[in-house]
Amino acid sequence: MTGSYLRTYFLAKYITSNVPALAKLITPLQGFLIETNGYRKMGLRYDDLIAEENPIVQKAINRLPPKEYYDRVFRIRRAHQLSLMHQLLPKEEYLKPEDDVRYLTPYILEVEAEFREREYFDSASVVKK
Repeated sequence: MTGSYLRTYFLAKYITSNVPALAKLITPLQGFLIETNGYRKMGLRYDDLIAEENPIVQKAINRLPPKEYYDRVFRIRRAHQLSLMHQLLPKEEYLKPEDDVRYLTPYILEVEAEFREREYFDSASVVKK
C-alpha cells in the first residue's frame, strides 16, 4: 500500500479538479456508494476504515493528536459493538456528510513521503573520485 493510497488520493483530486464532466458523473455515484456502504450509520468516518496492518498507517495513527486518537478508538469500538448486536445507531446519531472529514489521510501522505525520501537516500551511492 506504500504508493497505492497516494496514487488513489491524487487521482481522485485530479479527476475532481481537472475533468469536470467525469466528476459530474462520478459524484452522484460516490454518494450512492457511500450511502449503501453504511459506515456512517455506525458512526464511522471514512478514515476509520483504513486497515491498520500497514506500517505506514500505524505510524500515521501514532502521530494523531490524543483527542483524535481517542475519538477514533471510540468510534471503532462502538461500531464493533453495534455490529455484534446487529444494530445501527439511531437515525439522529448517523454521521453527517459534512462531519466525515479525512483526519488520517494528511498523516498517511506525510509518512509515505518520508518513507520514499528515506528509501531514496538509503539507496544513494557515493562515488569516489
